[in-house]
Amino acid sequence: MKPLFLFSVDVEEFDVDPPGRAFRRTSLPDLLAVYVRWLGEQKATFFVVGEVARRFPEAIRALHAAGHELACHTDSHRRLDEMTPEVLRHDLDQNREAILAAAPAAEITGFRAPVLSMIPTTAWAYEVLESLGFEYSSSVLAAKNPLYGWPEFGAVPRRFGRVLEMPLTMARFGPLSVPFAAGTYFRCLPAAWLLRRFRACARQGTPVLGYFHPYDIDTAQERVMNRGVRGNPLLNALLYFHRNRTIDRLNLTRQEGLRIVPYHEYARSVP
Repeated sequence: MKPLFLFSVDVEEFDVDPPGRAFRRTSLPDLLAVYVRWLGEQKATFFVVGEVARRFPEAIRALHAAGHELACHTDSHRRLDEMTPEVLRHDLDQNREAILAAAPAAEITGFRAPVLSMIPTTAWAYEVLESLGFEYSSSVLAAKNPLYGWPEFGAVPRRFGRVLEMPLTMARFGPLSVPFAAGTYFRCLPAAWLLRRFRACARQGTPVLGYFHPYDIDTAQERVMNRGVRGNPLLNALLYFHRNRTIDRLNLTRQEGLRIVPYHEYARSVP
């Protein structure tokens, strides 16, 4: 059995500060098409923001037509600690509605919290997810982090009621524990070190869970401040660093013989 790579894309717009500011960027459908071409015949998971689905329904429809899994990433990319259970329930209803308007036959069973904002104080969200019929979440960064982190969660998937939480795959880089197969980390960390981490997971028989964004490959985007980094200039700079390397590095992982599968396929194999 080939080692598994649970490759995913968080389908969201760059979160500009101040909101509404116009800036130069590549179109989101064009960026998604780059990922789809790279995936080829392999199928992945796309966590879709509802606002994006309403703005680019053709792009979301094309993802579903190509056989990729569509999942929820909230309706307006609001973090969990900015919501209440009632607000989240309404948000996810809208999120699903927007995705289904673009791809009516999609089976939507997965969720990812914006900015991985599932932490102990927002774990009430699992009850909401269960009540709405979601089967899994991949919303936890199991380490200390400048934004959100749940260090005590651990590396193994856990169930909260009927909802399976699948945390991102972490590895030690010096004193830090990092999600090495995810966005900025994947672009910025040394390539040889990354490949060693993928190989280690393959030897252990554990899947690699990571995420990417449309902007991770947008080398033409104008440099602006992203609201998600809370005004931190270093974190903002890292959002732009080595975007031209993303696809080349993904090609290196392909040489490792990884098998890419959608999240729901793996989640349903976990006891």
